[in-house]
Amino acid sequence: MKLSVEISMYPLKDEFIPAIQNFIDRLNTHPHLDVLTNTMSTQVFGDYDLVMDVIKQEMRKSYEQFGRAIFVCKFIDGDLSPAHNNA
Repeated sequence: MKLSVEISMYPLKDEFIPAIQNFIDRLNTHPHLDVLTNTMSTQVFGDYDLVMDVIKQEMRKSYEQFGRAIFVCKFIDGDLSPAHNNA
């Protein structure tokens, strides 16, 4: 099963950009995921179990390294990435 996720991260600190960039950079290290980032959110596409495991792992690392943050996520089954032209 494929999964599409849209994530927005809101670190609860004045210097928020390094925490967000670090989270995005770590998501991009997983070669079996498609990751697209724009100015408002990051979208992750891939196998359901892999996507969920990676998000869980990377959220935990963010909390451990940068402290409190809010993650707002939307999940939908299927691969809705633009690369797959799912119109």
